[in-house]
Amino acid sequence: MKKPSDNPADPFKKALAEATKVIADNSDLSVTYTVDPSGVSGDSMRLPQVSRRMTRDEVLLARGTADALALNHKYHDGTTHARYAPQDGIARELYEAMETARCEAMGARDMPGTATNIDAKIAHEARGRGYDGITQSSDAPLAVAAGYLIRHLATGRDLPSGAQNVMDLWRGFIEQSAGDHLDDLNAILHDQQGFAKFARQIISDLGYGDQLGDDPDEIDDESQEEAEDAEDQEDPDSTGQEDAQDDDSEANPEQSQEEQQDMTEAQVQMDDMAEDELTEETEMPDGEAPLEPPPPPPVSEADPDYRVYDDSHDEEIAAEDLAEPVELERLRAYLDQQLEPLKGAVSRLANKLQRRLQAQQNRSWEFDLEEGILDAGRLARVVANPTTPLSFKIEKDTEFRDTVVTLLLDNSGSMRGRPISIAAICADVLARTLERCNVKVEILGFTTRAWKGGLAREKWLNDGRPQTPGRLNDLRHIIYKKADAPWRRARPNLGLMMKEGLLKENIDGEALEWAHRRMLARPEQRKILMVISDGAPVDDSTLSVNPANYLEKHLRDVIAMIEKRKFVELLAIGIGHDVTRYYDRAVTITDVEQLAGAMTEQLAALFDTDPRARARVMGIKRAS
Repeated sequence: MKKPSDNPADPFKKALAEATKVIADNSDLSVTYTVDPSGVSGDSMRLPQVSRRMTRDEVLLARGTADALALNHKYHDGTTHARYAPQDGIARELYEAMETARCEAMGARDMPGTATNIDAKIAHEARGRGYDGITQSSDAPLAVAAGYLIRHLATGRDLPSGAQNVMDLWRGFIEQSAGDHLDDLNAILHDQQGFAKFARQIISDLGYGDQLGDDPDEIDDESQEEAEDAEDQEDPDSTGQEDAQDDDSEANPEQSQEEQQDMTEAQVQMDDMAEDELTEETEMPDGEAPLEPPPPPPVSEADPDYRVYDDSHDEEIAAEDLAEPVELERLRAYLDQQLEPLKGAVSRLANKLQRRLQAQQNRSWEFDLEEGILDAGRLARVVANPTTPLSFKIEKDTEFRDTVVTLLLDNSGSMRGRPISIAAICADVLARTLERCNVKVEILGFTTRAWKGGLAREKWLNDGRPQTPGRLNDLRHIIYKKADAPWRRARPNLGLMMKEGLLKENIDGEALEWAHRRMLARPEQRKILMVISDGAPVDDSTLSVNPANYLEKHLRDVIAMIEKRKFVELLAIGIGHDVTRYYDRAVTITDVEQLAGAMTEQLAALFDTDPRARARVMGIKRAS
């Protein structure tokens, strides 16, 4: 998989990353652009994705988000923040919003250029949340309004219209409740500890003091007083006993030495007895030694030696959770527009598939039965010989009626553009067609959450870069359509593949094993898994510190396991790359225009009752 190097947005991204490091005052900061929520984790910052088109909104949002996060990184101390933070509720939201506003306001004072960029970010968020249309304070978030007010008072800058609307709806209440303390804002803006106490006071003034919890300063004062009292006081009984023992020793030294000797001998005897008893009790007969805890199960059933350094950030996620419904509809419309010239051909092929399946249904009958549907084709013999009994027939259940098909789509960066568009539309049409024929279809996708390693790689770096760590990226397995979900509900989800920044790296082996596990849990008797990919598994982070064939070997092991067990029928379609070296049943297409026909013919062949015809259409080729 090769990532394009001629992206016109790359120079902008590089320049913004360098500027962000300067503002954050951290040259080791790692800046990435992703569709995931923006944020900072240690020395890693995630910014909104900037597409090749570099629209004005994308650029402004990226700049504003970068400045806001960089200022927070520069001026925010996590320990101090956590010390004074309320546990939860509205109080916690107010506290967080005011601290964010403090960091941004300090940046506006020290680096005025950041203020304009952050205004653009605030405007974008306000538009997305519909703040312009709110008319009552009960519909506006109080915490957001408080943060806006803190920023406005500290900088003197007007806010974008939507944000200004939210602030104005709550401003009267906030100033009436906490006006006396708001005057102290400018004096403590650069002192985070002082500002944290100020924020707690404002929260109390607004009526949420019951959510603040104990005052950490009072707790520290009480702890210090208790410690001092403990040092000043001594145990009088202990001191008296020591003095009495000293007096007795001086009065009768010989008796004291004898008593001490007797006590020492008695103590030794008791210790020996206790040791003997302990040995007798703790000695276990041969063969009854305590068992060691069982080893953890292997990461992969196919290859027990396959390792994953950290899987805590892997995710299995529904497509609708990666984008808002409005965005999914927009992306789906864009997908339909891109594939408009191909829809006719795909629909014709889908109709062909449906006719073949329905023809098999119509041909599957049992004849010469004593009951069922009257067989009109055999009435002639009854007419010729009236003594001949009537013949009946019954339609048999064809095997594909109890079948589930899973389409596993490679969502890697090399599929970007026309390949992923055609894969998405073909999956959509096939799901609709098979649903008409009572065949359930599941559509899955696989990629990673980041380029060149994510949080797993960060952990590996922080742990000192141990040798051969295994997989070093965070998986993202996407469920576009569940097998039991009707096609009409899942239709918008396939548009997600058009989302800029979604397609990253591909770790095929684990994705294939994941899809296989899902199929094994299905009740259908026949299970078909079709993989659509454009080449070998590639993850730069993993392959840079493991053997070069690490991911490829695991993929081969998983394929061998699936084909050996034979619970699932596995086939693959390679787009522009020969995948027959991996899969037993595979076909390679050189032009993405052929994908629709290849998918249709492959599935139709699977339902063919003649094994020789199936093999001829499938183009079976053994992997070397």
